[in-house]
Amino acid sequence: MTEPSAMKIIDVLLVEDDDGDVLMTREAFEHYKIRNQLHVVRDGEQAVQFLRREGQYEGAPRPDLILLDLNLPRFDGRQVLAEIKADAALRLIPVVVLTTSEAEEDILRSYQLHANAYVTKPVDFDRFIEVIRKIDEFFVTVVKLPR
Repeated sequence: MTEPSAMKIIDVLLVEDDDGDVLMTREAFEHYKIRNQLHVVRDGEQAVQFLRREGQYEGAPRPDLILLDLNLPRFDGRQVLAEIKADAALRLIPVVVLTTSEAEEDILRSYQLHANAYVTKPVDFDRFIEVIRKIDEFFVTVVKLPR
């Protein structure tokens, strides 16, 4: 088993406009002592600016993992996902769609746009933070991420 101190620290970009979900994600990181760096943007336009290091995000790190809500102001999550996967400099970043939608059309469209995973957000706090822990564990300890 890998010692927690030996685990790599990655940059995670959370694209989420719901304050409650942002708070629960932060609490999940704290509860499970997830040491990864969490960056938060509130809409699709900010997400694209962050990823392209434009404007106020000029010095932003390149995230190793993106947690993307679908229902966002300005650009919605589908548009953000399409932008990411159409850009040669960004397309290798794994994107986990993390949304309340259980609609088959959203699931299908997300995978057609090359999402790496589609996860429906549980409404229960304990289950929500457990889902965040599992995503983190999978992408940090199981999967090899490109650098």
